[in-house]
Amino acid sequence: MAKQLDYHTIREIFTRFQAADPEPKGELEHVNAYTLVVAVALSAQATDAGVNKATRELFKIADTPEKMLALGEEGVTEHIKTIGLFRQKAKNVIKLSHILVEQYGGEVPNSRAALQSLPGVGRKTANVVLNMWWRIPAQAVDTHIFRVGNRTGICPGKDVDAVERAIEDNIPADFQQHAHHWLILHGRYHCKARKPMCGTCLIRDLCQFEDKTL
Repeated sequence: MAKQLDYHTIREIFTRFQAADPEPKGELEHVNAYTLVVAVALSAQATDAGVNKATRELFKIADTPEKMLALGEEGVTEHIKTIGLFRQKAKNVIKLSHILVEQYGGEVPNSRAALQSLPGVGRKTANVVLNMWWRIPAQAVDTHIFRVGNRTGICPGKDVDAVERAIEDNIPADFQQHAHHWLILHGRYHCKARKPMCGTCLIRDLCQFEDKTL
């Protein structure tokens, strides 16, 4: 685990991220808050590209909890069977749709606690939805962010909760809204797990990673 970087270094890192990509976007396709919740819940242990491929047709016919319930568990399963853990995920989609209809009038709630009460929705999923839909600077820590945070020293921590706190505590407020997207995209396309692309990295002179591949 790298040592926590200082304020000025972190500010320079995010200034570079912002200059390269001023408005980073999540890569999961969705049309409303409900389809975003479903897409993020389906993305556990799956790629965004794989989820998008599965949900493209699903969301054309079921973009509300009511329509998803009408489709039924077997119908959902048929659409998402290319995704890992698809049977359990189909059950969760139907269960969370029931709860949204029965307890929230078919609307997606916008508190972390309420979102986390839905089947298949953990803290990471809730934070993605709060950030992407309601523009709340919530930090969803996935494997990419965990790796980048600990390699570079941007937001080191022993577990995802510690990394989330390190982001909130150390990244300047004006970068908080997009912080997790910049970090995810950096980990996905540059600071890769097995073959990090250090030679073309925007922040290699500021990063503490000792095993740089230059």
